[in-house]
Amino acid sequence: MGVLDQMRKVWNIFRSNEEAVDTSSYSLGLTNYSNRSPDRSRYGYFNDKSIVASINTRIAIDVAAVAMRHVKVDAIERYVKDVDSSLNDLLKFQPNIDQLPRHFRQDVVACMLDDGIAAIVPVEITGDPASGKIDIVQLRVGKIVSWHPYHVRVSVFNQDKGKREEVNIDKKIIAIIENPLYAVMNEPNGTLQRLIRKLSLLDTSDEQSASGNLDLIIQLPYVIKSEARKNQAEQRRKDIEFQLKSSQYGIAYTDGTEKITQLNRPAENNLLKQVEYLTGMLYGELGITEEVMKGTADEQTMINYYDRTIEPILDSITEAMQMAFLGFAGIKKGERIQYFKDPFRLVPVGDVAEIADKFIRNQILTANEFRGFLGIPPSPEPQADKLLNPNVPQPSPETNGLPAPTDVKTINLPQEKEPVRKELQNGSRL
Repeated sequence: MGVLDQMRKVWNIFRSNEEAVDTSSYSLGLTNYSNRSPDRSRYGYFNDKSIVASINTRIAIDVAAVAMRHVKVDAIERYVKDVDSSLNDLLKFQPNIDQLPRHFRQDVVACMLDDGIAAIVPVEITGDPASGKIDIVQLRVGKIVSWHPYHVRVSVFNQDKGKREEVNIDKKIIAIIENPLYAVMNEPNGTLQRLIRKLSLLDTSDEQSASGNLDLIIQLPYVIKSEARKNQAEQRRKDIEFQLKSSQYGIAYTDGTEKITQLNRPAENNLLKQVEYLTGMLYGELGITEEVMKGTADEQTMINYYDRTIEPILDSITEAMQMAFLGFAGIKKGERIQYFKDPFRLVPVGDVAEIADKFIRNQILTANEFRGFLGIPPSPEPQADKLLNPNVPQPSPETNGLPAPTDVKTINLPQEKEPVRKELQNGSRL
């Protein structure tokens, strides 16, 4: 049994289905001397050197802050509980040996924003993929290289060899995620691509302006038409270059009849204004403001940013994973891939107490559930786990479920005098 425990049958996209994998020992594979992990997705050349990298990174970080889980829902799509599955363990703890869940989610979004599309690949699966009875062992982020009718060719990291490889994978078993902002960010004529081209031109202009060339024109006191005069002018140019190069402070002398004109004056262009205009337009189309990028946005601005930018990306990721990893069979059983955003992330501290009172008073959350949002351990009191309104008298067992009656005080009225009582008995008036 010791030998059998070390061997397990897995379906791996890099190996044959019939091959058994020895998990007791691994080869070192390809040695990587870089300080960056080889499985990490990298931005394209132009995106990595412009404002695009900052925008993509900001969006990827905010999306990665939202947790995703494999859950069970009821008939009206209400959350019931987490599903005890290998997929849920990967989403909550470790998708692969190189990445943790938050890093994995950020990698997915970064690849999707950069290329316009990304793939979540189940690299290792236990069970039979044809029958649908599978357990996913490892998830990786892949880049789609080419498209086929029923397959896609994906560049994905091979853990055994320590490098990326291209493999053909059935579309049914991988989650293909398309950027919901593709028309703005990835189309050739989209706002983002136009901004990238303008930034490239602006960088080229700045490099030319900041180069070490002097750009001098020397006007000699004679006409240069004959070959002898041209040779004489060339020799004069070389003399001035030698003087500037050999001098400690870059000083040269000329004849009094010679005139020198410098051309390296800053050329005026409207590239900077075009870049500023396209940047403002891109921020508006993405639902991002400068305050969001700087981290100084108010609550309403952040809510608008999450609604217009973050949630469409989260929906695209969860829907793609749901169809690929659960299928129609799992969906009919009430299984879903859902994301859970902290509802109190953007709430000021001064408003937390008022919100807690409203949620508990209206029996939406228990006291211990709200304490969990604040990172406070649950209270051992039994009432803290019940949906009760603390401002209303609670029923007691002695009153058969009805609220306990309030105490009624007996008021003793003063006794009337005897003559008055007799007159009243005889019917006489006072």
